[in-house]
Amino acid sequence: MSLNIKKKEPSILVLATLAGGYAGADATGQVHADYPANTYILPIMCPVIFPPDFFIHSFERGIDGIIVMYSGTDSPYKIEADGTARLINETYALMKSRGIDIRRLRLAAICTVCVKPFLKEINQMTDLLKGIGLVKEELHTPVTS
Repeated sequence: MSLNIKKKEPSILVLATLAGGYAGADATGQVHADYPANTYILPIMCPVIFPPDFFIHSFERGIDGIIVMYSGTDSPYKIEADGTARLINETYALMKSRGIDIRRLRLAAICTVCVKPFLKEINQMTDLLKGIGLVKEELHTPVTS
């Protein structure tokens, strides 16, 4: 007797700024381009509003990869480019302390009409996650002294 066990697909959360990534996602939808159904897009004003713990909690709750799509240096919000880079670096340190592969979190500059780059980011993250597996397999509690 063989069991038909469906393997869980890795889940991807996209934090997409309204001024960049979300508009790119919208443009992707308008041309009817496909991307994996396990991708969840959250429209946001600016990624700086999320503390590093948000990302850790997302991984702990089963999100396998996160892409922060923003306007980069073209952002209308001056704090966004520098603040987001600092946020991601702080989050990488927390990820390392929890045993989470830092490749699970990506920062991508996506413009309002960036269909191909949007799809490329989603597909690269999907391929990476298929290779490294689900986040639950690498989570561990931080070492305290």
